[in-house]
Amino acid sequence: MKIKGLEGLTWETLEQEVGQGGKFVVYTFCISIIIMTFRRSSAIYYIAPGMGSVGTGLRFTLISVLFGWWGIPWGPIYTIGALITNFKGGRDMTVEVLNSLAEQRGPQQQIG
Repeated sequence: MKIKGLEGLTWETLEQEVGQGGKFVVYTFCISIIIMTFRRSSAIYYIAPGMGSVGTGLRFTLISVLFGWWGIPWGPIYTIGALITNFKGGRDMTVEVLNSLAEQRGPQQQIG
């Protein structure tokens, strides 16, 4: 599992940061080509405590705004959904990611 933003963190440091408000999020975007609309999720991003998650997802929001609307009928529907998800800071995946990382790693190993 590739997670962006974990470079150099140990499991212990990650646990502390998540306890202070760090989280893992996924952003949504869509791209339309006339009658076909593709809805996708970004890679998982680690958002450190005190960092805003909306700004990290702006590129995915921009992709949806520019390329998502054009498919009929799902383009506008998926685009609005992507904008709502991204402006809320993405979809929180913290519990799922921590469970997966705990199964894969020892406590002293670096994660990223």
